[in-house]
Amino acid sequence: MSGPRSGVSPISSRRLRRHPVLRLLAAGTAGTLLLALIPQSGLANGDDINVAQTQPPATPSRPPQAQPQRPPATPARPGQRPAPPPAPPAFHITIVTEGHYPPFNSADAKGQASGFEVELAQTLCQRIRAECKFALAPWEKLIPGLLAQQWDAIFSSLEVSADRRRYIAFTRRYYQIPAAFVAPKGSGLDAAPALLKNKRVGVRKGTTHADWIERSYRRTIRLQQFESQEQMYAALLAGQLDAIFGDKVQLHGWLKSEAGSCCEFFGQDVKDPATMGIGVAAGLRKEDLKLREALNKAIGEVVTDGTYRKINDKYFPFSIY
Repeated sequence: MSGPRSGVSPISSRRLRRHPVLRLLAAGTAGTLLLALIPQSGLANGDDINVAQTQPPATPSRPPQAQPQRPPATPARPGQRPAPPPAPPAFHITIVTEGHYPPFNSADAKGQASGFEVELAQTLCQRIRAECKFALAPWEKLIPGLLAQQWDAIFSSLEVSADRRRYIAFTRRYYQIPAAFVAPKGSGLDAAPALLKNKRVGVRKGTTHADWIERSYRRTIRLQQFESQEQMYAALLAGQLDAIFGDKVQLHGWLKSEAGSCCEFFGQDVKDPATMGIGVAAGLRKEDLKLREALNKAIGEVVTDGTYRKINDKYFPFSIY
């Protein structure tokens, strides 16, 4: 009997049983088809079938995708611990100033607070680890706004006084403007009472400077009091006065002007807490004790380590502390 018309020689059942691969491939339709494709010579000679030739070719592997590059980590030194995360702010405060008393406080071209007091406050905020914002407000609203919790600290040339202490607390002073004498250049005057005897000295009426010079020179000078600084300057320029006495910062500003170029300081600066007060400090709410303690400590530090002097010298040619 002739075999099936498959195009290959028939394979005996004995040969199938003897070859384990053929037994596996012959079990089913897939095996029959694969057998039909096996070259006749490979079976006729009894050679072993190479299984790798009967399997489909392996799918070529894809090339590895490039991984994103990471910046190299900074190598730690032997025994060095990683830097700790930054500490959170110790305070969140809003600082207010008037912005109309240069060079102590003013508003820049962008409407932001600037000046000596603002720069000092920024430095103190860093020292006490405070996150600080700055606000501008009219003078008459500074203390009411503080008490209403619109802001937390006043840095606006607020002089310490017994009347203000009834409502708010103060830090230690952060500046105290000295008083000084001014006379025409070459006058040869000295501030000693004996050397000012019978001299005509002008002062602004109703000020602590007027109180001090009247008490200290009442039997020596011929004191004249004026309603405004401008009137006092005009009298000196007209030869109606031999000297004037007052706030050294204000007098310095006038001396730098064209009109004031005629004159100069003489004698020593005058500081008298009993008459002229203890100076200017930051205004706070009475209940903010921790903030007050932190600011007091920071003010002491910047004065001691020279930071205060660096800020001072940017605005004034003499010390105001």
